Amino acid sequence: MTNSPTVIVMIGLPARGKTYMSKKLTRYLNWIGVPTKVFNLGVYRREAVQSYKSYDFFRHDNKEAMLIRKHCAMVALQDVKAYLNEEGGQIAVFDATNTTRERRELILNFAKANSYKVFFVESLCDDPDVIATNILDVKVSSPDYPERDRESVMEDFLKRIECYKVTYKPLDPDEHDRSRSFIQVINVGRRFLVNKVQDYIQSKIVYYLMNIHVHSHSIYLCRHGESQHNVEGRIGGDSELSQRGRQFSAALKGFVQEHHLSDLKVWTSQLRRTIQTAEELGVPYEQWKILNEIDAGVCEEMSYEVIEETYPEEYAMRSQDKYHYRYPGGESYQDLVQRLEPVIMELERQGNVLVICHQAVMRCLLAYFLDKSADDLPYLKCPLHKVLKLTPVAYGCKVDLFDLKVEAVDTHRNRPLNAAPPPFIRRNSFTPLSSQDQIKRPRLYSVGNPPNARMCQAPTLPSMQFSEASEMLQSEDPVNGLGAPDAAADPVRT
Repeated sequence: MTNSPTVIVMIGLPARGKTYMSKKLTRYLNWIGVPTKVFNLGVYRREAVQSYKSYDFFRHDNKEAMLIRKHCAMVALQDVKAYLNEEGGQIAVFDATNTTRERRELILNFAKANSYKVFFVESLCDDPDVIATNILDVKVSSPDYPERDRESVMEDFLKRIECYKVTYKPLDPDEHDRSRSFIQVINVGRRFLVNKVQDYIQSKIVYYLMNIHVHSHSIYLCRHGESQHNVEGRIGGDSELSQRGRQFSAALKGFVQEHHLSDLKVWTSQLRRTIQTAEELGVPYEQWKILNEIDAGVCEEMSYEVIEETYPEEYAMRSQDKYHYRYPGGESYQDLVQRLEPVIMELERQGNVLVICHQAVMRCLLAYFLDKSADDLPYLKCPLHKVLKLTPVAYGCKVDLFDLKVEAVDTHRNRPLNAAPPPFIRRNSFTPLSSQDQIKRPRLYSVGNPPNARMCQAPTLPSMQFSEASEMLQSEDPVNGLGAPDAAADPVRT
């Protein structure tokens, strides 16, 4: 069962944050490359019962309703099976109360019959303030309560909770459930109890759930000010800010002061263009090496025209699958996502943070918060001299865009449309698309390198054999992202 799919089974009374955790966990797992989907039993129930009347539906002695609820669970489990067996899914999140041992035993038998692993996630909460806040933030807008006032919603939902309490049996780590794999999240993360983690995926689930904190905060993302390399159309390197880049730094200081972000933490990469941008703010900042821009390997400090002329095979391969393509001696977007995972964990734990970073890095961070696919990630628009404010809300993320009104070059390139199929294919499903030359080289720097240390000629790559067959990435409309101006398509643009 080493490579068996996993069913994550949520447990808990209503208004305990199960759907919140389900959605966040699913977004995280998809972001790190594990195909995951949520199956929310409430959706199935609302399809079966078009009109919700009151909490009476959830009484344990309402036999008709109990039959409907069990039927909905069976339909959902069949959809779980189809997803894991036929649609390429690796993890299914079964989002329901699952408060009785009978229901959990039914799920365990289903998983055993299909050779799935099961990992339980139970949310225990007895804090009345947390419960009330959850009801008002989420349940008032639920499809169960169209056009109902807050007071009546609160009254009905509290009675619904009482219906579940009659038969609720929490997981028992000492006796009945000691052989099960699970995590209990107590009072929205104040304490945890972890039992019998079986594999790497389950350890990742535990790691993530122990790092997400439910608190009000905002994350501000922006790129560094325009750099000399931006102006020259070159990628990578460690160039300084241009004149307009320095103007943006001053404008960013005004933005922070205008929005009264006195408690703001500021993070930068270790490349000078982000450091110079932060220096102008006049506040402490932290440098993170893992926030450095994607490593373009042998293509560092080249323009795209030079890359296309010097390495036409590499140029074509990157247009074929930009997310998985790895620069010779450098990185892929997939590599970058893995590198940035600690940043995501820390952002989940922190208060207000301003991250001054780079285009590819910002795309990866945005893809996590906005739940974008790997196919869309490399084409998200992250223009220079604009600030994004991300505010986590109940089941998603609110985005505000601030234009600081400083001109800059446009470094975005759209997804190639109607391109001829390149004469190259991925070598296998495990190795990122790249040339055979994967020797790691030190990154090139634009300032301070002695002339003989700089690369005067493009390095020669070993000859490569490519199949005559081809695999073309079919793309729809470009990702419009945040509405930056369109530019001519250029498949290699970082």
